[in-house]
Amino acid sequence: MKALFKKIHLWLSLPLGLVISVICLTGAILVFEQDITRALQRELYTVTPPEEGAQPLPPSALAAGIMASMADSTLFTAPGAPATSRQTLELTSIQIPGNPDGSALVSFRQTGRSQLAVNPYTGEILGWTQSYPFFQTVKKIHRWLMDPPPSKGQKSAGKIIVGISTVVMVVILLSGLVIWIPRNRKALKNRLRVSLNRGWHRFWYDSHVALGFYATVFLLVMALTGLTWSFGWYRDAAYSLFGANDRQAPASAAQPGSAQVRQQQNQPQRQEPAFDYSAWDKAVSELRDAYPVYKTITLNEKTIQIIPDPHAVMRKADIITFDPATGAITDISLYSERPRSQTIKGWFYAFHTGSWGGMVTKILYFLAAIIGGVLPLTGYYLWWKRIRRRRT
Repeated sequence: MKALFKKIHLWLSLPLGLVISVICLTGAILVFEQDITRALQRELYTVTPPEEGAQPLPPSALAAGIMASMADSTLFTAPGAPATSRQTLELTSIQIPGNPDGSALVSFRQTGRSQLAVNPYTGEILGWTQSYPFFQTVKKIHRWLMDPPPSKGQKSAGKIIVGISTVVMVVILLSGLVIWIPRNRKALKNRLRVSLNRGWHRFWYDSHVALGFYATVFLLVMALTGLTWSFGWYRDAAYSLFGANDRQAPASAAQPGSAQVRQQQNQPQRQEPAFDYSAWDKAVSELRDAYPVYKTITLNEKTIQIIPDPHAVMRKADIITFDPATGAITDISLYSERPRSQTIKGWFYAFHTGSWGGMVTKILYFLAAIIGGVLPLTGYYLWWKRIRRRRT
């Protein structure tokens, strides 16, 4: 039986080993993308409170200050846009930190994920946050081998190759686990350690066998969760397995479903009254009484999202509905009571990236991904040495 699994392990690894190495090594880089980005832009994400116990400005004052700054400069330029394409920006949300050293982050409809960092105590504009081109390129390689699909949800050659390679990687890992099973206790000891004083060939062999065993569980979790971004049928099956159906997941108030969007498009367009940002002040005041500590409060025109746990590593947010005219809170939807169909995607993302356990799991995922990238290379080396021995 092991002979069959050895053949499966070898002949699947030879054609796709390099692709698997690229996927794993780029994934290792992306584990710390947010940490590195924030560290390199520390001046945008952290502020110094003017004095101990100082209170941040009300949200309406922050919004007014931003609008005034926009008026003073006439127009803002969206990040990455040429100066000739300057446009008026529409404020859509403000994220207020629970940490007294954190900055407020303001989102605009025209700027995508780029946010404007603002000092919550003074209203001073600190600058635009940005994602670095290096990480954007690494992400394109990791997900699509630099061949992204034309639009979200569509296919491309790179996306299909990554998906197929990930499926093959699962088979390689499982077959490797079967091959690894030792015959006796002495063999078990040898397969759990890396020899450093028995030559390079033994070192690479032990690295392939022992390190591969230690990394297998993490690599399987990464692969099995990552496939949800490659194949729709797999995503539906995986979500259903955990009691959720992605296609039938109810849409939240902030993100209407396609049927709602079509209905809105068919209705006559009406001029909505300008949102009164003072409603946020009342809502935030009530929330701070209900949530003495929190990680962030994100204010939108229709809903508020609050992450109650200041040490949360996942985005487990309660969704608050409020009256936009008065700011009175009308409903609180707790994360713990939300249907799985609305939370399962976040869990899959957290288990794919290693963010579910904070820095400890990120380090473990990083090391496992590095090992996953090296395993095909050591496998090629061992295969080449065996072929040379046969010829001589």
